[in-house]
Amino acid sequence: MANKTGNAFDMDIFLRLMSFAKRYKRNFIIASTSTILLAGVALLTPIILKKTVDVYITNKDTEGLINSILLMLGVLMIEVVLRFTFIYYANWVGQHIIRDIRAKIFRHILQFRMSYFDKNSVGKLVTRVVSDIETIAAFFSSGVFTIVSDVLQMFAVIVVMFIINWKLAFIAIAVLPILVYATKVFQKAIKATFQEVRNQVSNLNGFVQERVTGMKIVQLFNRENIEYNNFKEINNKHKDAYIKTIWYFSIFFPIAEILSSIGIGLIVWFGSKQVIDGVVPGPGTVMAFVQMAQMLFRPLRQIADKFNQLQMGIVSGERVFKIIDTESTISKNGTIEAKNLKGTINFENVKFSYVTGEEVLKGIDLKVKNGQTIAIVGATGAGKSTIINLLNRFYEIDSGVIKIDDISIDEYKLQSLRDQVAVVLQDVFLFSDSILNNITLKDDTISKEEVEKAAKQIGIHDFIMTLPGGYNYNVKERGAMLSSGQRQLIAFLRAYVSKPSILILDEATSSVDAHAEQMIQFATETITKDRTSIVIAHRLATIKQADKIIVMDKGLIVEEGTHNELLEKEEGYYKNLYDKQFSLDVAS
Repeated sequence: MANKTGNAFDMDIFLRLMSFAKRYKRNFIIASTSTILLAGVALLTPIILKKTVDVYITNKDTEGLINSILLMLGVLMIEVVLRFTFIYYANWVGQHIIRDIRAKIFRHILQFRMSYFDKNSVGKLVTRVVSDIETIAAFFSSGVFTIVSDVLQMFAVIVVMFIINWKLAFIAIAVLPILVYATKVFQKAIKATFQEVRNQVSNLNGFVQERVTGMKIVQLFNRENIEYNNFKEINNKHKDAYIKTIWYFSIFFPIAEILSSIGIGLIVWFGSKQVIDGVVPGPGTVMAFVQMAQMLFRPLRQIADKFNQLQMGIVSGERVFKIIDTESTISKNGTIEAKNLKGTINFENVKFSYVTGEEVLKGIDLKVKNGQTIAIVGATGAGKSTIINLLNRFYEIDSGVIKIDDISIDEYKLQSLRDQVAVVLQDVFLFSDSILNNITLKDDTISKEEVEKAAKQIGIHDFIMTLPGGYNYNVKERGAMLSSGQRQLIAFLRAYVSKPSILILDEATSSVDAHAEQMIQFATETITKDRTSIVIAHRLATIKQADKIIVMDKGLIVEEGTHNELLEKEEGYYKNLYDKQFSLDVAS
């Protein structure tokens, strides 16, 4: 989406935001109607006031005065009801619309390729989904409806002024061109500052999110003062952006107030002169014009403020739609349901690069038979984890083909494919929730009984029952209440209960203690039995029993065979790697 910051108002974004109101047509009409009626009802008070002063008070008509007061009271009550209706329904529409927009953007984010998250800050995405969309709510409740109401009221006031006394009307609107021009300049200037404010909010959120998530690293490396100074710098930029908006406010509102006062002063001077000269029947006309002038100037001053809400909503809408319009989703053209897969896997001349021109996989040919357990080893950056990412279609390959059961994975429905492939990562992510919900991920088709049975089968039920509350134990954010080994065991159980056709273990025992490793080894043997499994490991001792070992280096498969076969290769890559690890283990 093109950046249109220089424009005072972006009609395309405005219309796009308004399109979300179609679903709530009835309540939108109620809010709009109450807004229109408010503009008309508000004008009744100065008209009644004029007659009250010129007729009833001047002629000392007590009964007429009482009736006039009762009439004003009735108008006031109608205005209260209309204002209540307007406020309630305008906010009702706004809240329902932002719920829909937030759901749409979050669903869109859920479909993004992993490459999108590689390049974009989590904090900025949170800003779009939360605070930017809250600003859009104000766009409806405090922006659109209020501005429409104010504009209608101003138009009605000018019409009534000219009907009552055209000369006084011209005096009243004499300052309007200057005030309108000042408002227009203000609106254009404030658009750019609001864009900067939203950018700085994103930067601030992103910085705080990253530092809080990585607090252990910050403290381990004594970076508290450095990060605090970095935060102060970002915080100051955020402050400066807001102060710039305040600067424009502090200029505009005094100018608007002075012009309004001048307009009212001219009305009082010219109107009083007409009363003295007998041109108008009484002071009621002047009093009505003073009240109508306030009804004219006050909305114009407030429109600038409400337009700010509108502008901020437009800016936020622009940023939200930029994400919604981002084409970074995996294609879902597959039509085949991936059910009861045998688990044969074929990589045929697969090439892939995270960054264009920098190949990570340089033509991989790999065959895995159903029920086989293969291990992939190699130095960091060799491309081991990339194979996993491609098998799950987190990324699209550059060329070649990946097949499961002799069918290209592109031909499978994406969700059904991922249902058949379970992954246990080295860095296990657990949500702030119970162990049971972290295992089932709130899948209603998986019962607690099934989870307990599976836990007993892979030997971790007793460990879970030692925790307070057992399966209902809350592991807190990212599983902070568990050790790395315990988190791994939960991840194994999560993979096991999903009953996958293909299982992938990525460095699953690389950072656990000896006791946890024994439990993981038992769990590994259980869940890989009679199931196609791919094991990625740095510790070669854990993969001796694999049916086949694939050795990778710099994006290529350089060796493959069983553990014993590879050890027989003199100066072989695997043998050298194994000998180095064995000598280190002996030395330690």
